[in-house]
Amino acid sequence: KQPLLLVSLDGWRADYLQTWSKLVPVVDKLQKCGTSTRFMQAAFPSKTFPNHWTIATGLYPESNGLIDNNMYDPDMDASFSLSSPEKDNPAWYHGQPVILVYYYSMSTTTTVLLLLQYFDYLLFSLYIKAGVQQRTLIEALQGVDLILGQLMNGLQQLRLHRCVNIIIVADHGMEEQSCERKEALYSLVSSLIYLNVKLFPRVQCRTPGQKTRPYLKQNLPKRLHFANSRRIEDVNVLVTPQWLFERYPGSLRFCSGGTHGWDNDVESMHAMFLSYGPKFRPRTEVEPFSNIELYNLMCDLLEIVPTENNGTHGSMNHLQRAPYHTPTAPPPQSPAQECPLTALDPAHTTHLPFGPPVLLQASHSVCSLRHQGFISGYSWDRLQPLWTSYTDTEDSLGPVVSDCLRPDVRVPPAQSPTCEAYSSAAPNISPGFLYPPNLNVSAEQQFDALTTSNISPMFPQFQRIWRHFHAALLPRYAALYNGLNVLSGPVFDYNYDGRYDSPQQIQMFVPGSKIPVPTHYFIVLTSCRNSSRAVLQCDGPLQTVSFVLPHREDNSESCESAASEEQWVEQLMWFHQSRVRDVELLAGLDLYQGSSRPITELLQMKTRPTADIRRKA
Repeated sequence: KQPLLLVSLDGWRADYLQTWSKLVPVVDKLQKCGTSTRFMQAAFPSKTFPNHWTIATGLYPESNGLIDNNMYDPDMDASFSLSSPEKDNPAWYHGQPVILVYYYSMSTTTTVLLLLQYFDYLLFSLYIKAGVQQRTLIEALQGVDLILGQLMNGLQQLRLHRCVNIIIVADHGMEEQSCERKEALYSLVSSLIYLNVKLFPRVQCRTPGQKTRPYLKQNLPKRLHFANSRRIEDVNVLVTPQWLFERYPGSLRFCSGGTHGWDNDVESMHAMFLSYGPKFRPRTEVEPFSNIELYNLMCDLLEIVPTENNGTHGSMNHLQRAPYHTPTAPPPQSPAQECPLTALDPAHTTHLPFGPPVLLQASHSVCSLRHQGFISGYSWDRLQPLWTSYTDTEDSLGPVVSDCLRPDVRVPPAQSPTCEAYSSAAPNISPGFLYPPNLNVSAEQQFDALTTSNISPMFPQFQRIWRHFHAALLPRYAALYNGLNVLSGPVFDYNYDGRYDSPQQIQMFVPGSKIPVPTHYFIVLTSCRNSSRAVLQCDGPLQTVSFVLPHREDNSESCESAASEEQWVEQLMWFHQSRVRDVELLAGLDLYQGSSRPITELLQMKTRPTADIRRKA
């Protein structure tokens, strides 16, 4: 079998390849001759140990055990650091790195060349001293380029240069820091505080233009995948790029040069990736991807079966000349039932152009409800829709009078929501329309949406976000993208593990509730990548924008929430952007199975990193 050589360069920011390509001829040649991408998105936090272990295991830091370079485990009652003997304790490391998977899969007579070459400390120390734009940085890059040149010459002398598959990556990017850009913890809170949810609105918006924002870990954006670990502290602080956070003024002494660790959507945190070898496509540039996808790719190159991981197997097939793995669509776990009045075929082709979502939740009773203006998958178990789909919108009819709400005769009374059930669901909860009736183009269609099968529990403050999106943002996005298919629905993730909760898990957190209150709501917008083609006439690749919006009693996360929605809702939504794949995992759905597009193309689209999706002006 062809061997694999993995080279990891600590802190080689993605744009260095474009900025200084002429100064690093070896890296430049490998990039031009092999397979590369504009950037590879690091995992959060964008730090060294978490990302190296993510690359090795395909697991997010919350799952691979290394959530930071420095951390504390309450069950082990031990602290981990790069300079501590604890770093050699295997209990800190979760997952199975690719090298072990390979060793377990081969016979005793099989030989392998698998090199893991780290240039971490050389590059990292130079970055710290020099920053990210200084002459010494260029010298460091040239030094690494020289070492890679020696490596390639050595492979050629061993006659392995046409045999070895080479992957060169970075763990994260790099950004300039300054001692003039710091905020202190004790400027936000007193010297002694207790964890209290009611404290957060005051701390989050303490001063105008605040550069630090504290979050309870369960309230962090789902795209960060940074909550489901006992090693993650209850409170986490997100810091504006180029700014630093210290305990008290003056406590952070090392604050000049370059560093990392910010939001992994930030451009300067993006890592480089290039590959070269007989199994990679030559002279090919692919779209950006996340580093969790490398594990499955490396297993394919070694022709072994990967262990369970956070990557999506098959999403990297387009990098390979002859892909080793052929992905297949998952089968439904609860086939959808048809409710009465199913003959609205035009509604099906218009509002479900890529087929209905496939339910991956077992033992679930879901009924497909068709209307002229939308289609929904109604859950008889949760007394609310699991999803609603519709395509484009035209003129709205204005506000809707909620008193017009009426029962849906297609749903048996025992499976229909009642006012009593809503009043007992949670304090301050009211029914909200998953599909706003005023989006219909006729009064008759509007009354189709004024039914109990189209409502879901919503906090009044969340309905401000929901209504503003449909009334103001959606029409603008539909015009920008030349039409949109919209899929939306509730998310239940009470244990904040990034996966849908089972009915038993929901009852553990909200016992006795007939109508469970969602923790989030998702929105998936699909359009044609060729913007000259409308979404219903699209015969080429698709593009998506997805959101997983937190469903909370207040909007204190936004410091401007007291102002009109135009000033803060859109920014909040894009902060909670997500991948389509994350929506699928949270909602227990598989999307686009009714599309005629190849599954590998769909997997690329579903796993496209949020850092590569920007809102249009």
